[in-house]
Amino acid sequence: MIILGSTGSIGINALAIAKRFSLEIETLSAGKNISLLNEQILEFNPKNIVIANKQDIPKITKKFSGKIYYGKEGILEAISTSKSSLVINALVGFLGLEPTLHSLKEGKKVALANKESLVVGGDFIDTSKIIPIDSEHFSLAYLMNFNSQIRPFKNLYITASGGAFRDTPLEEIPLQNATNALKHPNWKMGKKITIDSATMVNKLFEVLEAHWLLKTQNIDAYIERNSQIHALVEFWDGSIVAHFANANMQLPIAYAITYGLGLKEEFLQSFSHSPLIPSINFVNQHYTLEPICTKRYPLWNLKNSLLENPKLGVILNAANEVAVEAFLCHTIPFGEIVTIIQKTLDYFHQTLPNSLNEVFVLDFEVRKFAQNLL
Repeated sequence: MIILGSTGSIGINALAIAKRFSLEIETLSAGKNISLLNEQILEFNPKNIVIANKQDIPKITKKFSGKIYYGKEGILEAISTSKSSLVINALVGFLGLEPTLHSLKEGKKVALANKESLVVGGDFIDTSKIIPIDSEHFSLAYLMNFNSQIRPFKNLYITASGGAFRDTPLEEIPLQNATNALKHPNWKMGKKITIDSATMVNKLFEVLEAHWLLKTQNIDAYIERNSQIHALVEFWDGSIVAHFANANMQLPIAYAITYGLGLKEEFLQSFSHSPLIPSINFVNQHYTLEPICTKRYPLWNLKNSLLENPKLGVILNAANEVAVEAFLCHTIPFGEIVTIIQKTLDYFHQTLPNSLNEVFVLDFEVRKFAQNLL
């Protein structure tokens, strides 16, 4: 298989599964973490690697004898020249869109952790070739029995942890810094997704993902503090089913690999015995589904307008990437992320893309506008 973003948390977990089940890795793509990439090269012996910068080529271990690609174009070229039928796209941000599109064009299946691909380009992506890795969308697919003939449903619900400031006094939130925002209450993730969790932008992204994957506007979200209920489906008979699982990304990744490679589900029978994924102890646990408070998470007010006009996802994503980068660089306080996103959406709300080319043009214009707000 091809793993894009091999040194991030999704990539590391995907490689752990590949090792557990002796699966071949043909191509690894990493960014600037060359030391970890070298470790992965020595352990998995890929035929191709992709790195962010050409000047880092001398840092690659001399024991690697395969092909080295670099930069955005290198990712696309590596996808084209690789024989693997499955691409795990765990790249972060807008960067992941072109590899998703290119993989599909090359006739490959995409196990998608890069949620921005659907957020900004969902209208132009054949989602029948997409296997979701996000835990919420994996859970929805699980509840639908991974069937392309989806059982008619009434409403979909996904859950959120609430992020770093779910219990912080409201008046203290706007002036919080990146150090505090990165203290996720339930687990350790990448920096950007941790900030997106605190602002609830991550859940807006996932609402848009669910919209494109399941072709519905009937989507809502609640805070579930244990991070053990990931999704619920309400059917027309009034019954609701929920998916409980420990918050460990190896489970959705394993299923994505299984279906992406055309393996039978029996392949996963030993998976529950993994020491990394203990069974849930739900006895005497207290579970609640809390409404998402828009005073604490003001950006959640955007949910309905995004579902009514899902192409707004291009604007939301670009403005958010600019704002989060500035926040992580300590240029702006936490509350300014909300201000920048809202002002940008207000300015561009009638500028919606009607083609992939317009997606890239709009993304550029939105970033320029948001940068001027810093």
